[in-house]
Amino acid sequence: MTLVTNHQDRNIIRVQLTQNVVLKGLSEQVISALEPYLIVVDCQKGDFLLHQGVHEMEQYFILDGILKRMVTNQQAKEMILRFADERSMETSYAAWKLKTPTPYSIVSVTKARVAKLPLHQWVAFMEEHPQLKETFEFEVMRLMSEIMAHTITLHLLDAPGRVHRFLRKHPTLFDRIPKKELASYLNLSAETLSRLKHQGKI
Repeated sequence: MTLVTNHQDRNIIRVQLTQNVVLKGLSEQVISALEPYLIVVDCQKGDFLLHQGVHEMEQYFILDGILKRMVTNQQAKEMILRFADERSMETSYAAWKLKTPTPYSIVSVTKARVAKLPLHQWVAFMEEHPQLKETFEFEVMRLMSEIMAHTITLHLLDAPGRVHRFLRKHPTLFDRIPKKELASYLNLSAETLSRLKHQGKI
């Protein structure tokens, strides 16, 4: 883990930060003010960035790779809520605002690189930049709406319909996510997903 300002790839990382969905509208001056807070983390597949049920929370800006948000019940059954790739972000802002433990984990699906900072620092930074806070809170609401729509889809659409919806919504992710992970997200078996693909139904 290295601060952006000290990282050997800092010039590339700075460009990646300016492409992030939340940060892309910021001036160079504001991005520079944020950099000293950001720590770069390189993740291997399966690494946990955030564990379900904790109170120590962070804000994540995805630079490379794919993360997943997932929940686990007491029987250790997992449900994937969403995938996020570069230029996107992950957060547990709603839980932080409500002063509740994190309701989900954030895990690396592939090899990944993120820039992160403690959530309380991120919130303090946003308070100094109201337009950034508005953009961020809109993105948080959009993600929550997306997760709700996906959950409804699992109940309303058949297997091919679920796969087609994912392809329509996330065309660039289909071939990048391990099929076992994607099948789990779509509430299918890996065999069903493979069969649909070979039958040319997707």
